[in-house]
Amino acid sequence: MASENTGWGAPRIQAELRLLGHEVVESTVAKYIPRRDHRSPGQSWLTFLRNHLRETAACDFFVVPTATFRMLFAFVVLSHDRRRIVHFNVTANPTAEWAALQILQALPDGDAQPRYLVRDRDGMYGNAFTHQLEVMGIHEVLIAPRSPWQNAYAERVIGSIRRECLDHVIVLNEDHLRRVLASYVRYYNESRVHSSLEGNAPSAREVDPPSNGRVVAIRQVGGLHHRYRRVA
Repeated sequence: MASENTGWGAPRIQAELRLLGHEVVESTVAKYIPRRDHRSPGQSWLTFLRNHLRETAACDFFVVPTATFRMLFAFVVLSHDRRRIVHFNVTANPTAEWAALQILQALPDGDAQPRYLVRDRDGMYGNAFTHQLEVMGIHEVLIAPRSPWQNAYAERVIGSIRRECLDHVIVLNEDHLRRVLASYVRYYNESRVHSSLEGNAPSAREVDPPSNGRVVAIRQVGGLHHRYRRVA
């Protein structure tokens, strides 16, 4: 009973045994219950994320310096289901009102709208952001302070953006950064393969069999990356 019902304590097991005709004192039951991890029996954070992939999105800000040492703020919204970037934008002056507008533009109404949005506790979000989510019927899931690993999918995509794009580009200004990110986001969603998606892209690619012809390379993100396809 103890191994099959890890949340049961000695009193409950004693009661079940009594109903089966075994009169055993509680102290004896407690003696033979295997030692357990005393952490909360609830699901782990990772389990929560996996259980709600189709209903969850995440967002985060990251800072990008320009050639003139100006700091720009990029904002990205990611769907957990297919790791798809559903929205991004850039600003030099992030406010709660601006962030609320991005969420309104990013997340559709209806059945496709997520139930949960994972975010950190950055002060840039503010009351306007929270109010916008309430109006849309989306529940905020705030990560613990100084725990970026709890927003792992958003942190991972930002790391990919930096390593695979921004580390190779000198950003000139806000418009330039927006164009560069637009190019990368198209590549990320439509071409870049992910091990977590069984080697496919967020917008799933069809297998291109040898019978379709020779392989050609298509330059993407200014030649930083390529997509391969067959042509007759």
